[in-house]
Amino acid sequence: MFDIGFSELIMIGLVSLLVIGPERLPKVARLAGFWIGKTRSMVASVKAEIKQELQAEELRQIFKEQAELQEFHAAINETTDAANSIKASLAALPEETQVDVKSPHEPK
Repeated sequence: MFDIGFSELIMIGLVSLLVIGPERLPKVARLAGFWIGKTRSMVASVKAEIKQELQAEELRQIFKEQAELQEFHAAINETTDAANSIKASLAALPEETQVDVKSPHEPK
């Protein structure tokens, strides 16, 4: 994120030593470390919540697609059942009323 090298850290340390003073520098450094740690934990918490929400949304989408597939399979089963019942009713007709259907590609 930030490219801070060793020389920049030394410069920051020297400037803060001159501005804050040697007596208050450890206390200020401890306080800065505390707030940096608190900020990092807060950012990590927000990232975890966002990741959890994204996973929940993905699961909702998968369940929705699965429900649509189940509806599709139900429609296919209904169509197959209807075709089978039509086939059974045609087979039950007397033989003289049945028509011999040939493929248009078969010779007569």
